[in-house]
Amino acid sequence: MNAQLKKGLLEFCVLATLRTEDSYGYQIIKDTSNVIGISDSTLYPILKRLEKQQQIESYSVEHNGRLRKYFHLTPVGQEAIAQFLAEWPEVMQVYDYIKGVI
Repeated sequence: MNAQLKKGLLEFCVLATLRTEDSYGYQIIKDTSNVIGISDSTLYPILKRLEKQQQIESYSVEHNGRLRKYFHLTPVGQEAIAQFLAEWPEVMQVYDYIKGVI
């Protein structure tokens, strides 16, 4: 997949992963791996950016004697997903144009 296109979709994949339950970095990577490949070095800047934009919140939980940072989807993040899905028909129109359907 084109790097620029992938970059634009990664944030929404992370948000979608958190839609059903809170999760932590490694689990997010595992959950998204069958759809889109993401590495630690790519994921953590995305998580920071989403947190700064108040689309996710983080909290820590002790696991095996260590703190594990979990992420939670906020209402702002839920709205971002809804907005993305609402704009998807426009994306498909561009796809159809490129494909030669239109």
